[in-house]
Amino acid sequence: MAKEKPPISELKGRRLGRVLTKMGLVTREQVHEGLALQQQQRRPIGQLLIELGYITDRDVNTALAAQQGMESTDLSTLEIDEETLAALPAETAQSYQCVPIAYDQRTKSLTIAVKSADNFRAVDDLAMLMGFKVVPVVADDPQQVDALLTQHYGGREAESITELIGELAADDNLAELEGRGHSIDLDTLMAAADDNKVKRLLNLVLLQAIKDKASDIHFEPFEEEFKMRYRIDGVLYEMVPPPRHLAAAVVSRVKVMANLDIAEHRMPQDGRIELTVNESPVDLRVSVLPTMFGESVVMRVLDRSNVKLDLDRLGLREDDLETMRQLMHKPNGIMLVTGPTGSGKTTTLYAALNELNRPTEKILTAEDPVEYDIDGLVQCQVNDEIGLTFARCLRSFLRQDPDKILVGEIRDLETAQIAVQASLTGHLVFTTLHTNDAPSSIARLLDLGLEPFLVTATLEAVVAQRLVRRICTHCKEAYEPTEEQLMELQLTPEDVEGRVFYRGKGCPQCNGQGYSGRQALYEIMVLDDELKELIMQHASTNVLRNESRKRGMRTLRQSGLLSIYDGVTTIDEVVRETIMEEE
Repeated sequence: MAKEKPPISELKGRRLGRVLTKMGLVTREQVHEGLALQQQQRRPIGQLLIELGYITDRDVNTALAAQQGMESTDLSTLEIDEETLAALPAETAQSYQCVPIAYDQRTKSLTIAVKSADNFRAVDDLAMLMGFKVVPVVADDPQQVDALLTQHYGGREAESITELIGELAADDNLAELEGRGHSIDLDTLMAAADDNKVKRLLNLVLLQAIKDKASDIHFEPFEEEFKMRYRIDGVLYEMVPPPRHLAAAVVSRVKVMANLDIAEHRMPQDGRIELTVNESPVDLRVSVLPTMFGESVVMRVLDRSNVKLDLDRLGLREDDLETMRQLMHKPNGIMLVTGPTGSGKTTTLYAALNELNRPTEKILTAEDPVEYDIDGLVQCQVNDEIGLTFARCLRSFLRQDPDKILVGEIRDLETAQIAVQASLTGHLVFTTLHTNDAPSSIARLLDLGLEPFLVTATLEAVVAQRLVRRICTHCKEAYEPTEEQLMELQLTPEDVEGRVFYRGKGCPQCNGQGYSGRQALYEIMVLDDELKELIMQHASTNVLRNESRKRGMRTLRQSGLLSIYDGVTTIDEVVRETIMEEE
């Protein structure tokens, strides 16, 4: 029979066998028997002791909790009051799989019951999201947490952003911020940022954005209103705006979460917030910019569970995929990916490096910022403030014995020259540039000051890309495009005879937009001897474009047309993202 449990302080940090012994759940001999088995089977000792019949799952759960310094408790007869339940919104409780069981409003202390001791992210994230002092306890049986979640939150309507904004508008304390501008003192600002309703609003906005797979969240103060917008699949959507006077409170709350200076209103600030939502890590990059009417905040959502780092899933056609793979496996040279901001350049390069990532390859990256950490890649974060530029990183890379190098972006002549030098000394260099299409990248490199003979000696290919939205598969329907729509693609009804065009009707799955997800359109210009000769002769971008097309380069517009014919995207999307090439 188990003896009385010793204080948690005596159990915290001890080996599991020792904890079980001190709790009187097993004898020393039984632990030694388990350890002997562990030597042979390399499995957790708790599992082995259960299989030997000495303890139960519940005993191991209790011991693991004690090992982490957490109490365990029986929730089967627990009554939870309304104030405690209201402290944690339903979405948050469900997301973190925890139940609030005690709340002290005076000290902002919240006790939560979790299923197991390894749910430490719930503690860290709730402390940051809600500003509580969180005390975790472990349920004797994980099913007790599920039962309480169903009982107290299952029937509750999910709190809507509209309702919460209504509550905030009626709050007299927050209404005092009206018209105060920068004259709000620091204590008032801190109190507003610490307001429970402001925290709940921000939580809800973040959870909704992650659920809708938004890439950015915008909080924008204007003279008469405070806008909230999400960017989903490259398009901004406006949400119900909170009252104008809440701008300072919401921005201050974001600053607190991102560890920024809430007293600084005149200078731009950058920070990050790390969360775990539905057991997936989510990184939020925060940018705060002072404007005429207050501070504008943009949060870039990097949901690592949502990124597809697989070349086969980017939208490359079979022949382009084969070309890409040939280029990626060259021993040296420069492979340039080009396109505007947000066109998926980084994802394409990550997918390529992910495929090349083997124990036999040393891959170094210089990025600003490092968006996704990939095991096996040595990644370096550029920091211009301390002089750690792309050029400086790249120069050091050459002394690190790499095989492949990724330079986030060629911004100046110095970076371009070292990339060329790296290529000439036997390295394959992947990098990006901001131009409209593949042929115009040559002019951009020459404008930076690179000599034509260095460009032709090192540049293997230029890949231009754009992102178009995919038609939602749940509401996809065939339709007959108008002559005007076809004219935008410079097509006639005769050109498309027998072809079927598709669009999304709009359904709950795609929030009525008719689109879900995105894919890339590619234009791959491989430099052969004739093109290199033209570059040496300072040929114009148009000449290079026409020569590349003669050699089989598929332009962005042509890639878009093929995607339309495949029923993947729409005419509107391709017209929006690509330009018609001059003949």
